Amino acid sequence: MSSILLGIDIGTSACKAAAFDKEGRVIAQATKSYPVYYPEPGFVEQDPMEWWHAVTAAIREILATGKVKAGDIAGIGVDGQSWSAIPVDRDGQVLHNTPIWMDTRSRDICEEFTQKIGFERIFSISGNGLEPTYSTSKIIWFKRHRPEVYNRTYKFLQCNSFIAYKLTGAMTHDISQGYGLHMFNIKTGQYDASLSDAFGIPVEKLPDIYACHQVIGEVTPSAAAETGLRPGTPVVAGGLDAACGTLGVGVMENGQTQEQGGQAGGMSICVDEAVAHPKLILSYHVVPDVWLLQGGTVGGGSLKWFHEKLGFYEDHQAELTGKRAFQIMDEEAAEIPNGSEGLIFLPYMAGERSPIWDGSAKGVFFGLDYSKTRAHMIRAVMEGCAYALYHNLKTAEEANASADVLNAMGGAANSRLWTQIKADVTGKVIQVPASDTATTLGAAILAGVGTGLYGSFKDAVAQTITVKRVHEPDMKAHRQYMKYFETYLEIYEKLKDTMRKA
Repeated sequence: MSSILLGIDIGTSACKAAAFDKEGRVIAQATKSYPVYYPEPGFVEQDPMEWWHAVTAAIREILATGKVKAGDIAGIGVDGQSWSAIPVDRDGQVLHNTPIWMDTRSRDICEEFTQKIGFERIFSISGNGLEPTYSTSKIIWFKRHRPEVYNRTYKFLQCNSFIAYKLTGAMTHDISQGYGLHMFNIKTGQYDASLSDAFGIPVEKLPDIYACHQVIGEVTPSAAAETGLRPGTPVVAGGLDAACGTLGVGVMENGQTQEQGGQAGGMSICVDEAVAHPKLILSYHVVPDVWLLQGGTVGGGSLKWFHEKLGFYEDHQAELTGKRAFQIMDEEAAEIPNGSEGLIFLPYMAGERSPIWDGSAKGVFFGLDYSKTRAHMIRAVMEGCAYALYHNLKTAEEANASADVLNAMGGAANSRLWTQIKADVTGKVIQVPASDTATTLGAAILAGVGTGLYGSFKDAVAQTITVKRVHEPDMKAHRQYMKYFETYLEIYEKLKDTMRKA
């Protein structure tokens, strides 16, 4: 019996594909990158066909290792970044690049429709405020500014549903990605016709909604020819990357929490009812009958940015020592005291999502003087991202959603120092399962449950997920950090008006 599961993750900077055995061990994996386009201020786009080409290349690379045979793959799950708006015609042809989650072109549309429909009405149905990063206003933007595209559009797809379509020919919308559309009722899991009419987006332009683990089709002969997969391999609907990653670190029951440190950072608290907060994000989990109260930040890529733009020294040291540049950055930052001696970083490098929802917010180093070094700046970046996480956790408490232990995922979880900083800032215990493969593992688990390889989600988690290390918070350090956190909040409040003028 086939027992290998394939998970595919459509991230912001790259596609990751990984083949897992039934115990969650990686057999083979591959990563293929693609560009992000910035055609105008506020416009952030990607070409969905470049995602597909990356997917086909990654799958072929996995099969070429000889460790995985196409016929051994029992099922495929696809996850992806949130809030796409991919216009496709009846034949599935992409009609325009999609705005991605960092795109803010529709800010004016959001303000207009919030006033027209009313915040309370939108929020009471969707559980989310109307922000330009979501899919709703992007679809309206197409209708107003690219009517030739909108009129030809048969369905607007999400990124994982687009890849699932390319594999199977079925146009779907999984329930965990429903929250990106404000005519989606967060309590019932169905579209709301009255809000659809109010936004002027016909339900007919939206795909039918499916459970994330539901088999939506099989790999078609044409997709098999492109990927090397076996025709007839089952494909499930898949889900939101943050939700799949949450499952992939074992978070699926009320009160459990995932902490994510990647290009898109944040946290997801598992709740057993649709508890919304106007400054946070509420979505369905990929696990049935559970929701995720999420905080989403853009600062996760800040350390990568620092390395790419200012990391020449670390790259040189890496060549001399054989260490990785990020390991050297960790070592430098570890020499700096908690709080970086007053240097504070606001990680708002592409505006900011929750809880401030300010597309004009800017990244800031505050407290620079002649005593500060590169190491201070590196540690301040790590601490700034930890403050953003804590800000979201504190906001969630206002909705009576409290986190206890955090399960970490994403590239940042590979850094023991950064993870300890987050534990100290938040005052929470942080557990680290397999950090780099959590998202693809979550997608693979969906396929395993959907095809019957696992009897249940609990069975799948028990078989596949093991905590590798635990970080206990230093409460003395936590008290020190609270002083700097107050300054962190104050800096933004005093600069936000100036930021909007910049």
